[in-house]
Amino acid sequence: MVLPKAESYQTQFLVSNTLPMTQELSIVPVPQYSDSKVKPKRDLAWRIAPTLMISFKYAWAGVRYAFLSQRNFRIHTVIGTLAITLGIFLQIPLVELAVIGLTTGLVMAMEMLNTAIESVVDLTVKQTYHELAKIAKDCAAGAVLISAITAIFVAGSLLLPPLISRIESVLG
Repeated sequence: MVLPKAESYQTQFLVSNTLPMTQELSIVPVPQYSDSKVKPKRDLAWRIAPTLMISFKYAWAGVRYAFLSQRNFRIHTVIGTLAITLGIFLQIPLVELAVIGLTTGLVMAMEMLNTAIESVVDLTVKQTYHELAKIAKDCAAGAVLISAITAIFVAGSLLLPPLISRIESVLG
């Protein structure tokens, strides 16, 4: 960041008396030479959730957004649900079922992080191409791919032996 005439800035905490401190706390850069008070601009993206329930509401909004807008997230959700359902049907041990659930959750979380990274990169570079933006997006997508391959390996190694035994007992 280049500042004109080498002016220095400091970060100050500004708190308004109109709202509770948990909602209004903000970090705003204020010039050192200025004595005027700067009222922080509070957009929804910077608002601190006043209650735990509202935090959960925001988190659920992110999950809902990912499910409604991201095809791959829906695919991971369906496949994960099928894997857990198959594990219950095959009556695999609870520890193995938990491992399948954890790897499924990891893939879904990675997909949401990928969506978040892509959104931030798109916000930054707008409609232009930048090699670093490509690297960030490709690496995030690669993380999802690695976690998905791992989940397939884990679910396959835990579900295939009992599934094959069940099929052999039915056919044989």
